[in-house]
Amino acid sequence: MTGNQGTDHTTEMLGDSLPSRVATHNPAVAHQSEAPVFVLGCPRSGTTLLYHMLLSAGNFAVYRAESNVFNLLAPHFGDLRSAANRRNLVDVWLHSKLFRVSGLDPQQIRQKVVAQCQSSGDFLRLVMGDIARRQGVRRWADCTPEHLLYIPEIKRQIPGALIIHILRDGRDVALSYAKQGWAHPLPWHSGADLYVAGLYWRWMVRQGRIHGKGIGADYREVYFEDLVTKPRETLAELSSFIGQELDYDHILKVGIGSVSEPNTSFAASDGKQHFNPVGRWKAKRSEQELAELETLIADVLQELGYELAGNTSQTIDASRLARMRNTYELWFDAKFWLRNRSSLGRFVNLGAIEIENSR
Repeated sequence: MTGNQGTDHTTEMLGDSLPSRVATHNPAVAHQSEAPVFVLGCPRSGTTLLYHMLLSAGNFAVYRAESNVFNLLAPHFGDLRSAANRRNLVDVWLHSKLFRVSGLDPQQIRQKVVAQCQSSGDFLRLVMGDIARRQGVRRWADCTPEHLLYIPEIKRQIPGALIIHILRDGRDVALSYAKQGWAHPLPWHSGADLYVAGLYWRWMVRQGRIHGKGIGADYREVYFEDLVTKPRETLAELSSFIGQELDYDHILKVGIGSVSEPNTSFAASDGKQHFNPVGRWKAKRSEQELAELETLIADVLQELGYELAGNTSQTIDASRLARMRNTYELWFDAKFWLRNRSSLGRFVNLGAIEIENSR
């Protein structure tokens, strides 16, 4: 994922100290058992782990990639009611990793997209529906973290979609995100990768929660910490939301991807990965850095129920941090607008698509 942690049999040994925090919505059940499920969240929040749990549970099309349909393909190729745009889209897609892992026949899917596709939602339905039929299953899921920012568009184009927003302590997310090299501070904030990563988490979580609350019962929040410390209980609650049993023993037995091979950013000195993803931030950075990071994102941490360390022994320049927070909130808003509403965004998205194709 983009951002994601895994689990294995040792997760149940982490204990049941955290209370269940799966949000309590009550969706209608008529469409649930075949509805597409979108597993979304800020990168490094555990989206891949939960997505691979769904795939391991069965009845979901196994597609080991992020679709990037709404965040990259749609802004770049424009209105798909245009036959020329549809042809351009499918030409690029067929030369990408996104197609290579699908197992689809290129000519068949090309013909179907050119003949039937009228929107990005149509494209995703056609591709994932064909993958599901080829594999003999009834439904599919998507795990593109940035699709968290496109929930209204997803629901407009795929009304039956169920949205799961996975949340994780922003201090752990920032640590992992920065370690991946994904945070890009502005030139005058050189070296502030950890802080920029934390602010990106704050911005994405707030956007996702606003959008999610707007769609009501088809939106569910799940905490990563609950997923790894008490998976049986958390998955049982998700089972009722998606209309399908998520048997943890079966999931462990099948063990697709991150379920059996944790996708952690941190390895021990012996080169082995030790999966202990909860509260990792406490030991990985200096007290000063952690105090400043916490100050930057404290409002959303508290909103989500995370306890603050509150290290008062460190001197904090609150005004400087407030200016940084405001700057990056405006910066993230501006980049999102440019990507989705301007002609410049089409070139930015093309570059991102080309990077994705090379992986």
